[in-house]
Amino acid sequence: MTELRNIAIIAHVDHGKTTLLDNILKQSGTFRENQQVAERVMDSNALEKERGITILAKCTSIEWKDTRINIIDTPGHADFGGEVERILSMVDSVILLVDSSEGPMPQTKFVLYKALKQGLRPIVVVNKADKPEARCEEVIDEIFDLFVSLEASSEQLDFPILYASGRDGWAVEDLSEEKNNLEPLLNRIMAHVPTPKVDENAPFAMLATLLKHDSFMGRILVGKIYSGKIKAGTTVKSLSLKGEVTETARITKLFGHKGIEMVPIEEGVAGDLVCIAGLAKTSVSDTICDQSVTTPLKSTPIDPPTISITLSVNDSPYCGTEGTKVTSSLLRDRLFSEAEQNIAITVKESSGKDAFEVGGRGELQLGVLIENMRREGFELSVSRPRVLMQKDEVGNLLEPIEEVLIDVDDEYSGVVIEKMSLRKADMKDMRSTGGGKTRIIFHAPSRGLIGYQSQFLTDTRGTGIMNRIFHSFAPHKGEITAKRNGALISNDTGTAVAYAIFGLQERGIMFVNPQDKVYTGMIVGENSRDNDLEVNILRGKQLTNVRASGSDEAIRLVPPKKMTLEDMIAYIDDDELVEVTPKSLRLRKRHLDPNDRKRFERSSKTAEG
Repeated sequence: MTELRNIAIIAHVDHGKTTLLDNILKQSGTFRENQQVAERVMDSNALEKERGITILAKCTSIEWKDTRINIIDTPGHADFGGEVERILSMVDSVILLVDSSEGPMPQTKFVLYKALKQGLRPIVVVNKADKPEARCEEVIDEIFDLFVSLEASSEQLDFPILYASGRDGWAVEDLSEEKNNLEPLLNRIMAHVPTPKVDENAPFAMLATLLKHDSFMGRILVGKIYSGKIKAGTTVKSLSLKGEVTETARITKLFGHKGIEMVPIEEGVAGDLVCIAGLAKTSVSDTICDQSVTTPLKSTPIDPPTISITLSVNDSPYCGTEGTKVTSSLLRDRLFSEAEQNIAITVKESSGKDAFEVGGRGELQLGVLIENMRREGFELSVSRPRVLMQKDEVGNLLEPIEEVLIDVDDEYSGVVIEKMSLRKADMKDMRSTGGGKTRIIFHAPSRGLIGYQSQFLTDTRGTGIMNRIFHSFAPHKGEITAKRNGALISNDTGTAVAYAIFGLQERGIMFVNPQDKVYTGMIVGENSRDNDLEVNILRGKQLTNVRASGSDEAIRLVPPKKMTLEDMIAYIDDDELVEVTPKSLRLRKRHLDPNDRKRFERSSKTAEG
């Protein structure tokens, strides 16, 4: 029987794990010599290709010296941590990939903590070791300090170290060695990673860890077989975490992994990662097992969501003109389907059945969900993110605190500290990292960070890098006064006119181009002052039959400020919404009619008084 090794690659965003995996697949003979292979082949999702980040965990398999190595590519962003937590139960070790100049980052800390807690012994790979600014020795010291701070055992602290360039396809145990290929890394995996600890003779039991959907086969559940064997056509049952029988069904298809593809297999054996089709109700964390099994397999508890947004049907004047899915029933089905597949997301329906509160790990995770829905033809309105609070045993309010790691040029450190202190952040560490850069670590309330990213980039002239990760729940820190300027609001419906935009530029920053469709109550720009201002963006130049030579100046327009979906979600205030359609993203007031807005403001002030 072929030997097995199961391993996951974990790293911070953009430290190069998917690129490294590309070269592992090529050098192990997974692809034919003349086969055309896309760059970052594991990032199969369109959004992953565009953004250069891994969003979904994916399995692949290579053959190396009569051993099958199952490798899982994991997301690097903490917003998608639900994926990482689940897949760690499928593997027996991890490759911790760290950038040779940036060193360990917040997301590195997050996934490493989860791996160490499960008793896994990592292999450390210092990637991009050929960069001119590489500082390999210091980075290894930082990694060791990180292991110690995460209470790693003495066995885990004795980690093997390799230096690599994922892009160029080489790895070595010493930088003085010849840099030819990735054989040293694959050999190290063979020597360091233990074979799966399983019982081949016990009844069949498998933990469902990932859930996919196929238009022909329906649900496909991916997981590791902990005991026994399984063949297609076998009748099995599934148990929930509480031990209740979810369903009894026949396995219609059984797949294994070969390279980046799922291939039909006759039999799945203990220790292997397989895909099963035929179960209609079984979900992630359920145990798929033989009829004789009564105890479910243990599953890792998932961290709770920290923020929520409200998604509702689009009720703007242009509703239904750009999308095909505009009803609340379609929105409901899509969101509950997502919550079923992604257990890091929660969905609650409002009493009116037309709005849904969606909880998640962060703005990026929720932004990716909304972007996917947008591409599927949905039209919807999105509210400002709201932080999910908790209460302690006494009833005191607790709020989520995040660890914020900021790398910034020395000259901008003062303004960053000032702005973060206004948002109730506590500075925990500040040190020079060389090259005119400073690294500052804060513990800040999650609600204080909503909308700060764009302000941070402005303050640091686009040179600062900010990384955040959930730290803990702590007592509520009181009111945060950070507020942005007011909005420029269109007072009419129609098409934006260049002449009107030209006249409004001195009022603030514009968000729309000439010929863009606007409507009453839509936000067309940001006021230079802190109050909202209604403007006429449809006003054209009045024509007369009198012309004086040289009196007409050419209209010069400043390019409008363009924001991504996540920027818009973080930008809006409590009385504002983001309108999302397949073709457009618009900012708007919750109440489009100015009289409704005034009535709402009056009633809010009365309620506060």
